[in-house]
Amino acid sequence: MTETDWAAAIAHLPHFLSALLTGAVMTVIVTVGGFVGSIALGVLFGAFSTSQIKLLRAVAHLYVEIFRGLPLLTLLFIIFFGLARVGIRLDPISAAIVGFSINGGAYLSEVFRAGIESVHAGQSEAALSIGMTRMTAFRYIILPQAIRVVLPPLANFAIGLLKDTSLASAVAAPEMMFNAGKLVSETFFATEVYLLVATIYLCMSLPLSFVTRMLERRMRQGSAQ
Repeated sequence: MTETDWAAAIAHLPHFLSALLTGAVMTVIVTVGGFVGSIALGVLFGAFSTSQIKLLRAVAHLYVEIFRGLPLLTLLFIIFFGLARVGIRLDPISAAIVGFSINGGAYLSEVFRAGIESVHAGQSEAALSIGMTRMTAFRYIILPQAIRVVLPPLANFAIGLLKDTSLASAVAAPEMMFNAGKLVSETFFATEVYLLVATIYLCMSLPLSFVTRMLERRMRQGSAQ
């Protein structure tokens, strides 16, 4: 690009930043919504997969196999376009959050299953022997210990989810990549716009990377004690 092109791009910078930062807010909303939904489904189906009830284990296995094997973009299209055909209409942001939650829950259910199984079975038996129900024992004894084990994978998942939210632009969710595409169509400054997008994504993901490393260090220190 020539100096004139860069000068014109710099002149558009306030407009670029306004649109991209507005999209970044929506990116964060989709990320947080998808993360919370993924954890909820992950805990639920992780508990199902370690249940003594064969039917619940089968349901968890079916859920994981279906939604881990289904491409995320395809799932978003099914939720946004497919459900509309049967009268269930979701706005783009809601559709994106639901899609990311279902997809992420399938992955996190295996993470939580591993975390639950890492807790010695004797602790559950001891809780039952003093009169706790299985649900109470799971809530107060098993799950808190499992969460300590799964914290680093959860942080890594959050980083991946933040970047994957760019797929929400395919269902017209007004997140950062969707706004970037509109800017490029309006101004034809593709290189400059996507460099700004990359910079904003880095500014959001690097703190998460720092938190992930910190959690991993604490986990190693806790294991060594």
